[in-house]
This record gives sequence, structure tokens and C-alpha cells, in this order.
Amino acid sequence: MINLNKVVASLQTEYSRLQKEMERVGKALGALGHANGSRRGKRILSKEARERIAEAQRQRWAKVRKAKSKS
Repeated sequence: MINLNKVVASLQTEYSRLQKEMERVGKALGALGHANGSRRGKRILSKEARERIAEAQRQRWAKVRKAKSKS
């Protein structure tokens, strides 16, 4: 039974060490994420900007359809 207690104690020590190591790795990754220009929030377009983009896309598709009908 004493041997089993030693194993359990050893595993608990190893578990604590691994938790600390994972915390250090997490902090390092977090620092790298900010250094590389981490992801920004979602950009919001105005209604007018969305309409301009939609109109430009409609014109591009009209051009494609027109070229397709000629051939």
C-alpha cells in the first residue's frame, strides 16, 4: 500500500508540474498572437457601402452574361 501511495504522490506532483508548464505555454502563445497582429473585430460596412458593392457585383455579372451570350 505504501508503494501505491508513493505512485499517487508522484503522479500528483507530475500533474502539478504539467499544469504549470501548460500555463506557461498558453501565456507564450497569447503573447505571440498579439505580436503577429491578432485578429481584429468584425468590420461593419455602412448601408451605402454594401449597396455600392452589390451594384458593382451586379455589373460584373451582367458583363459576364453579355460576353457569354455573344459567343
